[in-house]
Amino acid sequence: MQNAQLSEAAPPALLGSAAAHGHRSLPRRSGPGRLARWAPPALMFIIFIGLWYLVSEVVLDERQRFLLPPPDAVVAVAFLDPVNRAPLLSGLLLSASIAMLGLLIAAVLGMAVGIAMSQARWVERTLYPYAVVLQCIPTLALVPVIGFWFDFGFASRLIVTVAIAVFPVISSTLFGLQSVERSQHDLLTLHRAGRLTRLLKLQLPHAMPAILTGLQVAATLAVVGAVVGDFFFRQGDAGIGVLIDLYRARLQSEQLFGAAILACLLGVVVFSAFGLLNRVVTGGWHGSAGYHGPTRAR
Repeated sequence: MQNAQLSEAAPPALLGSAAAHGHRSLPRRSGPGRLARWAPPALMFIIFIGLWYLVSEVVLDERQRFLLPPPDAVVAVAFLDPVNRAPLLSGLLLSASIAMLGLLIAAVLGMAVGIAMSQARWVERTLYPYAVVLQCIPTLALVPVIGFWFDFGFASRLIVTVAIAVFPVISSTLFGLQSVERSQHDLLTLHRAGRLTRLLKLQLPHAMPAILTGLQVAATLAVVGAVVGDFFFRQGDAGIGVLIDLYRARLQSEQLFGAAILACLLGVVVFSAFGLLNRVVTGGWHGSAGYHGPTRAR
């Protein structure tokens, strides 16, 4: 009887909160909710295409139109013409394979270095400055050294990709492992947990959202590294970067923009894929997955 009276007296907001703690269900997005989510980027895309047509058809005269061909010409020449589409898709496949392999190496290496730095202060003081230096060195400065040591082919492209993508993995892993609250460490200390147990059962699960966010950033940088590596190391099959430079030299604007669009789409795809992986892995248990910040104007 007393519980029933408390239930009747409790505000609906508190009852809803209690129900949420008892049974947590994910909210369903309604049709208007999905429309509100996708309408702004769709509108921005339409504005971007309109500005593209405006510059190409109005601002530039016919002699200068090769500087920015209209979107329909890019699609017709680069993607609908099988003669031009074949090398573009082949180059995209090669660049994607280099990016994914480089990302895998960067993920393993970056997590290993981040874990090592989190376990010993002297390791962090020794390695972290050089990781920052590696991130700050221009790729062009490393090209001669990498080319002389590893030839100007696939291996050199892979090294450039790893060098560009590894730092976000190191920094996010280190940040996630070091952000565990002291009280949780104290609890494991009371249970006499060893260093390995503390790492596997406390630090790594707590750091998983940060690690996956770092991998999401590293995935886009791996695409950039694969394309940049193509510009400097040309032996072997031609990737997207080689094709971009080739089309630039030949003033083939439609193919040039087509190659650039494919490189951008590859980056967007891998970024979205790792964002989805982050939500799948951490969405069911990590507190930040269900929190979207204070209410904002829509």
